[in-house]
Amino acid sequence: MVSSKEQNSIYDIRISTVAPGLVCGNDVFQELTAIDLAMKLHYLRFVYYFTTPAFDGLTITNIKKTMFDWLNHAWIPCGRFRRADSGRPVLKCNDGGVRIIEARCHQSLDEWLESKYDSRHKLLVPDNVIGPELPFAPLVMIQLTKFNCGATSVGMSWAHALGDAFSAMSFIRLWAQVIVGHNPTQPITMVQSQTTSSDIQSPNPKPDLLSVKRVGPVGDLWSTSNKSKMETFSFYISMSELTGLQAKITQEKVGPQIPPFECICVMIWHCLGKLRHVSEPQAVTICKSDLRNRAKGVITNKSQTIEVVKADIPISECDPVQLGLLMMNHAVDERIKIEEEMKKDDMISDFLIYGANLTFVDLSDVPFYEFEVRGQKPIYANCFIDNIDDGGVVLVLPTPKGCSDGRIVSITLPESEVVGLKTVLNEDWCIS
Repeated sequence: MVSSKEQNSIYDIRISTVAPGLVCGNDVFQELTAIDLAMKLHYLRFVYYFTTPAFDGLTITNIKKTMFDWLNHAWIPCGRFRRADSGRPVLKCNDGGVRIIEARCHQSLDEWLESKYDSRHKLLVPDNVIGPELPFAPLVMIQLTKFNCGATSVGMSWAHALGDAFSAMSFIRLWAQVIVGHNPTQPITMVQSQTTSSDIQSPNPKPDLLSVKRVGPVGDLWSTSNKSKMETFSFYISMSELTGLQAKITQEKVGPQIPPFECICVMIWHCLGKLRHVSEPQAVTICKSDLRNRAKGVITNKSQTIEVVKADIPISECDPVQLGLLMMNHAVDERIKIEEEMKKDDMISDFLIYGANLTFVDLSDVPFYEFEVRGQKPIYANCFIDNIDDGGVVLVLPTPKGCSDGRIVSITLPESEVVGLKTVLNEDWCIS
């Protein structure tokens, strides 16, 4: 929920488009991988908050000039989708550009960040989806919002079909380099679709495909509707609290330590198991960065794991340490199975992955605070995923001081579950 005060604070909205300053990718077609197309209904939204010095003295004309140069090195996300004769979406690199929104805010940055409503961040990011006219739908939109104190927020909407959160960060960090006159040595590229089998190994070659939900077909409007109204809330958990959480889960027994990310997952999975009863989340999805499949300067979805963990007994009856060990030792990566399922009908199936089960996404290593503008790092960054299913999504994010300072946990669930989850988190784990 967003307060009416914040909703009415955004005004003077202007929309334009910025394309590469040079002809870069005109009439080049980029085929997407099966994993790219499996993610096509999801959207990543980012907001970065900068104090006054970052953009001080830069007019919108100056800013767009830097964008022309930036997009010369990052022209693939400027393209537009088309459909091949088979019906499969392909990316036409036609220099269509990035949509820009300029806006102003009546509040100061301090006033804005003091608000208790997590949904306020969504007012500073474009909420676009692709379609219904594919040739005219931008894949990336950026919103620049000027606060009355002179501070600026940079909001970016990123079509997940282009790549994961690390890919989005590599894209926007190039802009920061160009702003200070450092032109990249090589352009951003994209992983090509391959007909050969992936080298991802799964401990079980034929698991049930649990991480996706088939929807649609959605046609050329890449969006779905939730059965439930969704709500987002977040909380900060310090390193000392994480250490206490680890001790409580393992009951200080001798044995392997449950890592911080898995501890957070266990806590929330256990709480929701108590709340959901018959519809307990006995299978959950875990998304992490896969360093083996990550190359510098390449945007891709193949470098994010999509793992499923399934409990054989009701979650409310599981010991938290059991859940932690399940996550550490029995997660099954389903990327190969997703690719196989997509290829059955020439990659035109429509799936949801985030929220098909309760989904945990580890973004704690994403370099949000390395998006540095003229020597200024954001004082706060927020990320959320749009167009998720009713199972809900939990994002584990770094703090402005880094992971050594703890984590920020952002949870999006059906609105009817939020109050109950907050109560159980407080009662069982002393998290408020």
